[in-house]
Amino acid sequence: MDDRALVDAVLGGDQRAFEQLVERETGAVFRACYRILGRVHDAEDATQESFVTAHRMLGTFRGEGPLAAWLARIAVRHALRAAARRRDTVPIDGSSADVPTSPYGDPLAGALEAERGRLIRAAVTALPEPYREVIALRYFADLSLAEIAQTTGRPLGTVKSHLHRGLARLHDRLVVEVSS
Repeated sequence: MDDRALVDAVLGGDQRAFEQLVERETGAVFRACYRILGRVHDAEDATQESFVTAHRMLGTFRGEGPLAAWLARIAVRHALRAAARRRDTVPIDGSSADVPTSPYGDPLAGALEAERGRLIRAAVTALPEPYREVIALRYFADLSLAEIAQTTGRPLGTVKSHLHRGLARLHDRLVVEVSS
């Protein structure tokens, strides 16, 4: 079923159509949330919130771009808000059960990789709009520049400019973080 037919079916009250939409798009929405939040549980929560919002706002879907891109924008916004609200915690008992490992089994490499990811996510979250949204849609939701332009309603040149400026700000922020 194409995007417009699926949306129309959901708006017509077809619960199975919404289930089909969720089944079809959950993987991409979850991946976008996970790339921003870095924790499975948090990404699952943001994914669920994204679909609740999508169901409520489905009537606003104009069909000018792919439904997946529209959902990605909702997911990225939920994940960015969740990332901005949360505080990283450390277990009181000092256990290292949550210490990630690298694909090679090296806990130190895994911890460094996790810290690098945390710094990047925090730096993206701290960017002002519209840079935060464009970078998140491009690198966390894997949307093309054309899809971002369609989804956000911005001209392609503006999206390119926001991406370039946002990456420059992100670079500056990360250089400061790493050097401190």
